[in-house]
Amino acid sequence: MAAPIRPSRATPQATPALPRVFAALLLLGAATGLTGCVGAAVGAGATVGVAAMDDRGVQGVARDAGLATRVRGKWLNYDLETGDTLAVDGSVKVYNRRAMLTGTVKTEDIRAKAVRLTWEVEGIEEVINELAVGDTSLSDSAIDSWISAQLTAKLTFDKDVQAINYIIETENAVVYLLGAAQSRAELDRVLGHARGISRVRDVISHVRIKAPEAPAADQPKKAS
Repeated sequence: MAAPIRPSRATPQATPALPRVFAALLLLGAATGLTGCVGAAVGAGATVGVAAMDDRGVQGVARDAGLATRVRGKWLNYDLETGDTLAVDGSVKVYNRRAMLTGTVKTEDIRAKAVRLTWEVEGIEEVINELAVGDTSLSDSAIDSWISAQLTAKLTFDKDVQAINYIIETENAVVYLLGAAQSRAELDRVLGHARGISRVRDVISHVRIKAPEAPAADQPKKAS
């Protein structure tokens, strides 16, 4: 008599590796229209990771971003009250509580108002006024964007530069830099990259060089 056939047990499957899980989520998102949600989750994690590499740390980056947002809010309220376009024409970047204002506004009065409104934001410790007065054409804006993109790429791929610690703004082919350099040599490399880009008329640096860490105090020697 033949032995009864026993149902075979399924072989336990190993838990998929983390990268495969992310790949599956992305494929599922693409198939169900949820790619934006998955991408947002991955992007948020990447943003936190990048911020952690910044000398300011995650909290410092978030603080400066909040200060810049509050400045823009004051500018926008001013525009709504007066009909001006300060929030459109001007730009504010904040690094370690230092606010750098760039762009081209219509009048000297608007320029002065932008500075006063920036100082009104609690937490701002310095206002660097690089706002110009005049007109900016769309062609100028296109060239400025191209210059900023070129410099960003150069710094990113330079292994001797911590590009995450630099903020780049270009206005009328003038490059403005804000941030923190690890050393004079690193800053010189950054300035060299900027000056080497075609169509750049000038480079203005508001970058601070980090102070070298004090050497650890010598430990007292044990008596023999």
